[in-house]
Amino acid sequence: MASVDAFADEQAKKPISQVEQSYQAGDSSPVGTTDMHQNINPKAPPMTKEEFEKAKNIYFQRCAGCHGVLRKGATGKPLTTDKTLASGTEYLKVFIQYGSAGGMPNWGTSGELTEAEVDMMARYVQQEPPTPPEWGMKEMMASLKVIVPPEQRPTKKMNALDLDNLFSVTLRDAGEIALIDGNSKKIVKILKTGYAVHISRMSKSGRYLYVIGRDARINLIDLWMPEPTNVAEIKVGLEARSVETSKYKGYEDRYAIAGTYWPPQFVIMDGDTLKPLKIESTRGMTVDTQEYHPEPRVASIVGSHFNPEFIVNAKETGKVLVVNYKDLDNLRVTNINAARFLHDGGFDSTGRYFMVAANASNKIAVIDTKEDKLAALVDVGKIPHPGRGANFVHPKFGPVWATSDLGDEGISMIGTDPVKHKAQAWKVVQTLKGQGSGSLFIKTHPKSNNLWVDTPLNPEAKISQSVAVFDIRNLEKGFEVLPIGEWAGISDDGAKRIVQPEYNKAGDEIWFSVWSAKDKQSALVVVDDKTRKLKAVIKDPGLVTPTGKFNVYNTQHDVY
Repeated sequence: MASVDAFADEQAKKPISQVEQSYQAGDSSPVGTTDMHQNINPKAPPMTKEEFEKAKNIYFQRCAGCHGVLRKGATGKPLTTDKTLASGTEYLKVFIQYGSAGGMPNWGTSGELTEAEVDMMARYVQQEPPTPPEWGMKEMMASLKVIVPPEQRPTKKMNALDLDNLFSVTLRDAGEIALIDGNSKKIVKILKTGYAVHISRMSKSGRYLYVIGRDARINLIDLWMPEPTNVAEIKVGLEARSVETSKYKGYEDRYAIAGTYWPPQFVIMDGDTLKPLKIESTRGMTVDTQEYHPEPRVASIVGSHFNPEFIVNAKETGKVLVVNYKDLDNLRVTNINAARFLHDGGFDSTGRYFMVAANASNKIAVIDTKEDKLAALVDVGKIPHPGRGANFVHPKFGPVWATSDLGDEGISMIGTDPVKHKAQAWKVVQTLKGQGSGSLFIKTHPKSNNLWVDTPLNPEAKISQSVAVFDIRNLEKGFEVLPIGEWAGISDDGAKRIVQPEYNKAGDEIWFSVWSAKDKQSALVVVDDKTRKLKAVIKDPGLVTPTGKFNVYNTQHDVY
């Protein structure tokens, strides 16, 4: 036990930040609620049925986000039985109790797990991992509901809503979205969706709104109806994050695509019914060690403006899959080696280059969607998390795209003009220092001189409840802090984390979510972009855990 005790002492000296712990631990996985096949490993330490079920739930709540459903490793190390059995129960207990400097949370000493639960989890990871069911065409078709068939939908807009300035707001823990009129600031309608909607995406025409929950349920909302209405839904797997629609000329609104965390695959669907047409697995070899990975989760998808293609990002393999939808019967997929572990990103100002964060590799991969090739891999700060990023013209270096970081206070600006500013292209031309780590989103607008950076995962309430804003014309001046949580004027006992700045269509307002727990009051705060003064606060009992917000026009036209 001497070496184990020494390890524990060493880990106690190397605590990782609360921000990194929150990120590495991840959110609970919806996969854990499904029935799974389980093989008994005779070499593993014994567990009762009750212990196994409890440990399985803890694993999917706390561990699957990092180590993967099958424990093959993701941002966390593999926990396969060839490794865990060799380590033994006592050694594993130390890791679970104290964590590691590499990012493993200290589940025991933080109080998240009891001593008995630490012991139980050490025994659990020595069992063979339970295998979730696959989800194919049969299961998708069984879940498909075409509530209002296309032939029964209107042929023109049947309401007086200003759709261009409508916001789709995720009500995370309620399993709903709120549609809010950007002019009156009134809730138009609250619609039931999947759990914890991750993104809202618009069809090319601006008629259809697609939302996907983390439980892999997609809802198709027709904004032309007398009032916005769910017209179709489907469940494309057990856990998911991404949905997108076809944008290329001649294919507008024709197809939708969704990618899943489990099973690791993507599905192309009819754009107006969600009927599944083509399912493709993402399982394959990693870009670095070229080892087979059975669980490459689809983290993000964008539709190309230059070709009839979807850009699909497979997290664990580090591969960008360019999926040509011109001929679904003879599907052509181009593999682009980028870097592990691909997450989220957005286009540069021209719409040609897709900038995607390989967050555990601390890199941004630049994908040329016209030539279908990797343009560059750019080293940035610790755990880049841009959302869709921010495009603006730097006063010295020309067009840039910016990302903030989860793991540090850095804000990296990458040159994006390989024609007129070739020397700066695909390089970090400047790094700003924000108010702290824990950022999830960065935002600006073509008509704005402001660059906004949130920090909702920072452990200090003063930082997580505020935002930093820079003047693009004078970046060296540093940032101003706006107390958005205070401006919301809601109950003091909520977390009031400020997340995801989002502009209105005109680019003269910036909206923020004030995110507290499900049983606490939350709100939306609207700020005048020019004066940086409070303009409006939106409060309503229906605004339960608001997080992501998506302006219809900006989402439709990739304005960010």
